[in-house]
Amino acid sequence: MTFLLALLVFSLLVRYLLPVVLRAVLGSFVRQQVHKAQQGGFYPPTGGPQPGYRSQARQPEAAPGQVRVDYVPPKTATERPREFRGGEYVDFEEVK
Repeated sequence: MTFLLALLVFSLLVRYLLPVVLRAVLGSFVRQQVHKAQQGGFYPPTGGPQPGYRSQARQPEAAPGQVRVDYVPPKTATERPREFRGGEYVDFEEVK
């Protein structure tokens, strides 16, 4: 009987109290992030701007009909071969 009472109390807490707590915690987190973004711009979690990213303040306006690129990924050292000549042959036995 005490188990059922404890289960009922737990389910009521989860049903009614947990959403209020989560809303308060997430609301304060969102307010902090908005405040940080308004203060000095937003950088990735590493602490500074990443190579390839440009600050919004330094970008000139693009002329009409022109394309503006915000991020260019770094070139990788290994490039894929131009032609695909098929995969590796795998010998298998048919199972019946």
